Amino acid sequence: MARRKEETISLIDTFAEFKETKSIDYATMVSVLEESFRSVIAKIYGSDENYDVIVNPNKGDCEIYRNRVVVADADVRDSNKEISLTEAHKIADDYEVGEDVSERIDFAKFGRRAILNLRQTLASRILELEHDALYNKYKDRVGDIVSGEVYQAWKNEIMLVDDENNELILQKSQQIPGDFFRKGDIVRAVVYKVDNANNNPKIYLSRTAPEFLQRLLEAEVPEINDGLISVRRIARIPGERAKIAVESYDERITPVGAVVGVKGSRVHGIVRELRNENLDVINYTANASLFIQRALSPATITNIIIDEENKTAQVYLKPKEVSLAIGKGGLNIKLAGMITGYNIDVFRDAEEDETTPEASDIYLDEFADEIDEWVIDALKQAGYQTARQVMAVSRELLAEEADLEVDTVDEMLRVLHEEFERDEEAEGGEAEEAES
Repeated sequence: MARRKEETISLIDTFAEFKETKSIDYATMVSVLEESFRSVIAKIYGSDENYDVIVNPNKGDCEIYRNRVVVADADVRDSNKEISLTEAHKIADDYEVGEDVSERIDFAKFGRRAILNLRQTLASRILELEHDALYNKYKDRVGDIVSGEVYQAWKNEIMLVDDENNELILQKSQQIPGDFFRKGDIVRAVVYKVDNANNNPKIYLSRTAPEFLQRLLEAEVPEINDGLISVRRIARIPGERAKIAVESYDERITPVGAVVGVKGSRVHGIVRELRNENLDVINYTANASLFIQRALSPATITNIIIDEENKTAQVYLKPKEVSLAIGKGGLNIKLAGMITGYNIDVFRDAEEDETTPEASDIYLDEFADEIDEWVIDALKQAGYQTARQVMAVSRELLAEEADLEVDTVDEMLRVLHEEFERDEEAEGGEAEEAES
């Protein structure tokens, strides 16, 4: 009697453990339980086709009925599918040969071995279903940000757990230099790979992928999330510096200003998340020459020669601009190459004679009294910083790149040319006085 009670309790425990598996829906749970019972029955009797299995997980029990055909006592060949008339009369005395007998069987009577077999079968199916659920949960989330709690930290990777205690892996190579996490810390990262080899899913996260920065920007800048501003390209050297090319689909929105925010308010949180990674936001353009110029900012280019076929660019700068183009540790030119897709070579222009008119240049901001500020802002957003840079380009190209009316461009060019003509006249007068 004690053993029978023990076996019944063991069977109930099996149901209880299975019900705690939250990732498995009710219909699947019933189906798997029935399948597992049938598997054990088939092992004991060689077949389960003449059995009805009714599973009730809520009560923690299972009703099993064996269906057999009544045959004469001497004709019993398969005791699993046939029952003798004498045995049938013990169930009900009105049974006759040829009739079907449905008899309820207590699974606990099958013994401890059967229950152990059932538990092992269920454990295997539960694990299989949990793996399927984990894979299905994350397979379509590659590129999405997720949060996890640090469960274990090793030298080469960190194990996180999500809100359903699923294991997530953040490898050292996918961590930002300067990342340091302790057990219990909440970590944000992007899902960058889901591996399901041998039906054993592994979810790999990354904090160094460009997609991580992309998702952070979408969360912090409403215009990006709403589709008014598009992040066209991102280049990162994790923990050091990143360049972000943005484009606006609404002419009323200045993309760089909207992304950065007032005094950098919109990127402060992102910079902290990225361990003080510096963010350079530039306007995207399909014009390769202009895009390269913007990517090399704050350096000012004097000339550029592009080889579209080999994706190379020869950039010429004044000697004092070269260090700005290259940047500390070569970061600026490296990121410029990454975001534009060109292999950029920097060359120094010969030192210009500072006494010649061509050597002098004036920043556009100096013309604020004569040219509307919004026109200057449009030119600067298009990549032009100085008067000579603007004067070196055709009026049609200026109108297109800065999105200005041709009349506005003509008026602006008139102001710039007049300024330089006055400078040249003044310098000419000084030269005549010196000769006399």
